[in-house]
Amino acid sequence: MTLVRFDPVRHLASLEIERLNRMFNDAYGQAFAHGWTPLVDVFETDAHEFVVKAELPEMKREEITVTFENGVLTISGERKASHESTNDRLHRVERQYGSFARAFTLPATADAARISAAYKDGVLTVRVPQREDAKPKQIDVQE
Repeated sequence: MTLVRFDPVRHLASLEIERLNRMFNDAYGQAFAHGWTPLVDVFETDAHEFVVKAELPEMKREEITVTFENGVLTISGERKASHESTNDRLHRVERQYGSFARAFTLPATADAARISAAYKDGVLTVRVPQREDAKPKQIDVQE
């Protein structure tokens, strides 16, 4: 287990930044909003493929775009607000809406022809296999 030293100054600074962001959003509405950033996990499996998992709740498959160009995997889309009716009496809106784009630079060993993407239960999973020639090979030692 790694011990992390508590830094009260950094903690107070982050609280102040959050408070200022809330203050501006409350005062000016969505004028300062710039969309949202979905949470993403990126990891490599034992089968030598890169996996990108993105949380995209309340989105339809048709609203999500996945592209791979020049070694960059890009996930983009737009989540629309569900409370657009003016008759709603909102008390608090914390979930973020709007367009987003996340880009990940992958190594040259990525096999663009075999990339696959699946969307289930609000989680987009993109699998990027590595080329066969990029996988490690066992070399026999001769006498």
